[in-house]
Amino acid sequence: MKVKACGVCRTDLHVVDDEVHATRAPLVLGHQIVGERTDTGERVGVPWLGWTDGTCPYCARGQENLCVAARFTGKDLDGGYAEYCVADERFCLPLPDAIDDVHAAPLLCAALIGLRTLRAGGDAARVGIYGFGNAAHLICQVATWEGREVYAFTRPGDERTQAFAREQGAVWAGGTDERPDVELDSALIFAPAGELVPLALRAVRPGGVVVCGGIHMSDIPSFPYADLWEERSLRSVANLTRADGRELLALAPKVPLRAAVTTYALEDAQRALDDLRGGALEGAAVIVP
Repeated sequence: MKVKACGVCRTDLHVVDDEVHATRAPLVLGHQIVGERTDTGERVGVPWLGWTDGTCPYCARGQENLCVAARFTGKDLDGGYAEYCVADERFCLPLPDAIDDVHAAPLLCAALIGLRTLRAGGDAARVGIYGFGNAAHLICQVATWEGREVYAFTRPGDERTQAFAREQGAVWAGGTDERPDVELDSALIFAPAGELVPLALRAVRPGGVVVCGGIHMSDIPSFPYADLWEERSLRSVANLTRADGRELLALAPKVPLRAAVTTYALEDAQRALDDLRGGALEGAAVIVP
């Protein structure tokens, strides 16, 4: 299927330490695309997961996010920094009419990995979120709508982000050097900082779950077994499935889910990345050619 891309896509996932982590070059970047099908005019989203083989053991078990031959948009497949792109229609997602293009784009990876991370934490009434960026601010809205209490952990002293977290529904916001006066049922780590894992384990109750939601994370330091004991669990999530996409996009108009976005022209993509790395953004950076 050919999609006429309207040029809306996030910019941060594929650039780490100023390197593009791609499987081939040249490659068109852009992994959360909003566009229109050239054959029907239907508005669709092209998400991070762009293709799976459907036959490997993981696909057979319903774990297509772990497919051994998976191809990802903007990493293995050309992305949305173009007037047109070619996408597998089986992996494209119809978009709710209630959400415009700019606010739909961050739902196609950040919100999806956020939802998968939230679900991996189980039926938690009290949810801690470490690192309050794009995925976190979206999934905070979902968790609050579902009746959960959200506790947001930011860099120590980052009062601006803590205020932003409370605006998204968090009942408590503080630095990672602080602890609320309650035990958490689950803790979701979106910041790529391995040193947060022991802190999160100490913050969850016995039987609680810590979920690492990022693709990249620095090394996890050693920690005493007592931090893990009493049936606490530590796990990660990877990528997303089409079922995650359908669930998220069905939820989005009900919440209603609203991404905080800053838009940039395509020629300003490097400035968007600089602002992202410098902590100047709240929520998502969206490229609009």
